Amino acid sequence: MPELRTERLILRSWRETDLDPWAALNADPQVREHFPGLLDRERSDASVARFQADLDERGWGWWAVEVAATGEFAGFAGLDPVDDGMPFTGVEAGWRLARAAWGHGYATEAARAALAFGFGRLALPEILAVTTEANHRSRAVMDRLGMTHDEAGDFDDPAVPQGPLRRGVVYRLERGRWLAGPGPSGG
Repeated sequence: MPELRTERLILRSWRETDLDPWAALNADPQVREHFPGLLDRERSDASVARFQADLDERGWGWWAVEVAATGEFAGFAGLDPVDDGMPFTGVEAGWRLARAAWGHGYATEAARAALAFGFGRLALPEILAVTTEANHRSRAVMDRLGMTHDEAGDFDDPAVPQGPLRRGVVYRLERGRWLAGPGPSGG
């Protein structure tokens, strides 16, 4: 299974030692601000088991993100097929970092590595990113990645109850644009 490396980060398989910091991240109301609720330890651990099973089966998915210089667990990033029941299909890029990892450019750096893998190794024609309408931090990462907001693709998430978190936005990036633009080396 491939491990992705950037200048400062390692996107890798999950380890037993990731379970505690991942659970803390999922119990943090600020990190989970744009999700419908916090995850308890059981659901947090179950998510890691699913993530690792996907990595083992496909060779790609939601990787654990580690800060290379310190070995510190920072969160997750990667690629995953869009969930069933969504009003669109494809492969989406995503990231979720612990609050201590915010403000260092790690989300953009990790996402660039995932995009490079998706467009290079997997030869995907397009990669999506999805978040809530109000998640300005993630939307800024999408902009830095060169993704384009597909306003016609904005949707009400069927898995989210009525309320401010239900409205989702879709960003897209086509392989040709990635390869022609600043792509993997900048942006």
